[in-house]
Order: sequence, then C-alpha cells, then structure tokens
Amino acid sequence: MLNIALPKGRLGETVYALFEKAGFECPSIKENNRKLIFENNKKDLRYFWVKPSDVAIYVERGAADVGVCGKDILLEYLPDVYELTDLGVGKCRMAVAAKKDFADDPSRTLRAATKFSRITKEYYASLGRDVDVIHLNGSIELAPILGLSDVIVDIVETGTTLKENDLHVVKEIVPISARLIANKAASKFKSGIISEMVAEINKITENEK
Repeated sequence: MLNIALPKGRLGETVYALFEKAGFECPSIKENNRKLIFENNKKDLRYFWVKPSDVAIYVERGAADVGVCGKDILLEYLPDVYELTDLGVGKCRMAVAAKKDFADDPSRTLRAATKFSRITKEYYASLGRDVDVIHLNGSIELAPILGLSDVIVDIVETGTTLKENDLHVVKEIVPISARLIANKAASKFKSGIISEMVAEINKITENEK
C-alpha cells in the first residue's frame, strides 16, 4: 500500500483534488468526519492528514512513502528526502519586508526576525551582510513595529497582512510552492507506483500552465 501524507487545510484539499484527477482517488477522504487516515483498498492507497510542517518528517522517517510540503520546509529543514516535482499550487514567495521608512545601514549588523532562520542566514551570507537572526514563532510583523528588528523574512502570499501593518516587501528571496516528496527507500521499493503518480500529475500540471 502506498502511504501518502497530505498537509491539513486548504492546501491539502487542493492537492488531494489534483491526486484524484490523476487517478489516485480515495472517496472516503471526502466524508464529513474527524478521521485522519483514509484507505482505498482497491488501489492500495492510504492517505492521512498531518500538520503541514510535519509532512517532511513523516516522509523522511518512512511513515509515509510520499507527501506534499512547501518548498520553504525543504529549504529550512533540509529533510533527507527526494523532491519529485513542483505541483504548481500553494504559490507564494519568501521575502524580506520592513517598515516603509526603512533604509539599510551597512555599517551595522542588520537585525532580521523570522521563523526561517536557516533561509535567512544563508540569504544574507550570500550577500556578505552581517545579520543578527531573531527566531520567532509567530506574529513576525510585530518585530519591526516594536523595534525588535529592522526587517522580517517571511512567506508572503498576497501582501495584505504586510500592508495592514504598514510594512512592504523590500526584496524577494525565492518563490515557494507545494512539492511532491518521497522517502528514499520507498522510491526504490515502490518505484513503479510512485513514477506513475509523478507522470500523471505532471501531465495535469503541464496542461494547466
């Protein structure tokens, strides 16, 4: 049976619709209940819902053969998995944002608040810019407003939250979207079904471009 980890929420529902269209349906997943695991025994498929940031852990450790997670997770945590394909959904971007009157002073260390410490450090290292990374777990937009940081590094989708807090994007770092990932061992032992899944999904995403 192929075990598939889907991220809970709107993205997961969008991704499941894509899987269903590709011929990997599991009707019970659409039932109105609180179950987390769903099976289609005829097609040897088992889906389960997990927290988006945990998908890569389930896949890396083999509890799931394949899963779907954002490119941000892959860049930040570097899980030991195969990235199979870009699903073309959940599109957003990783960006630097600041107050509208912000002007960078290269003579002093830049303070950057973020949930994505690795991405932030690597980005500023690539620029040769000294940075003090302040790791926060939520409400990142507050940091520059209250003087905790000069800038923030965060995922930006529409930019509405930034505008409502008088912030704006200073620089886009990398585009983000949902990626299909696979456990390395499963890629060998279940290569047939996984390759078929990737091929069918790619047909759909290519047609929708």
